[in-house]
Amino acid sequence: MPEPDWSLLRAFVAVASAGSLSRAAQELGSSQPTLSRQMSALEQQVGSALFERTRRGLRLTEAGHALLKPAQRMHDHAREWSLAAAGQSQSLSGTVRVTASEVMSAFVLPPVLRRLREAHPQIQVELVATDAVENLLEREADIALRMVRPTQAALVARQVAKLPLALYAHRNYLKAHGTPTPSNMHEHQWVGYDRSDQMIRGFAAGGFKVTREFFGFRCDNQIVAWQAVCAGMGLGVGMKRVAAQRPELVQVLKNIPVPSLTLWITAHRELRSTPRLKTVFDALADDLAHPETTQAPVE
Repeated sequence: MPEPDWSLLRAFVAVASAGSLSRAAQELGSSQPTLSRQMSALEQQVGSALFERTRRGLRLTEAGHALLKPAQRMHDHAREWSLAAAGQSQSLSGTVRVTASEVMSAFVLPPVLRRLREAHPQIQVELVATDAVENLLEREADIALRMVRPTQAALVARQVAKLPLALYAHRNYLKAHGTPTPSNMHEHQWVGYDRSDQMIRGFAAGGFKVTREFFGFRCDNQIVAWQAVCAGMGLGVGMKRVAAQRPELVQVLKNIPVPSLTLWITAHRELRSTPRLKTVFDALADDLAHPETTQAPVE
């Protein structure tokens, strides 16, 4: 057997984990034909089939199962080497990949990142706007802004701020439908989520039992849901620092408690000592801790 080709083994681990060529290609930023050729090349080297096709996708053969754990160990060692090598970079120039929720990315981070880029133009920023939790250990991102504290020992985390939430309605909606109160709130139009039960659980925690049908307009994309509130489609929940950007919105039902979100900034412990990563980490943490600065308009 020749020395193993790491690119083939990396592709093998990805396909085994994803269960299909298309999903693995998406994760690797590759294409399905390329992965198919790589799997054929690896099977020729091994001399045995590694996958068999089923209705639900690809399933490992006996030979594939035998080779998966050694390949995964190589994958882990390669990841450790990549992290260690990245941690040796002392240059401030380069790219930092940040991940945050879609709402944070759209409404909170732009002025923060503008100030960061103005102060350090040699640092390029890639922003991954997603509500999915990106894996810092797999280097899917360098820095993450999350609403939950990470538990992995390899990650360093700092609590940045509390993000107060409140209930809002457009002033034109209030003119047309009147001011909501706890006694008549069921008579008003509400904007909520579709498949997610996050708002239903939030109402239950506040002592109000509602069903999915309580929300006349539903969308799991939180940016779309917030824009619906801004368009006057009904009442909805939003961050106070985001709502402050829209003077036409009015806070309603102030006596109903809405829990705040806790914002954490996290990075891999080894990367935290890299000047470029440390600069971005500290700049984000400091800027986000002062909401009044993020609301300043651009002149």
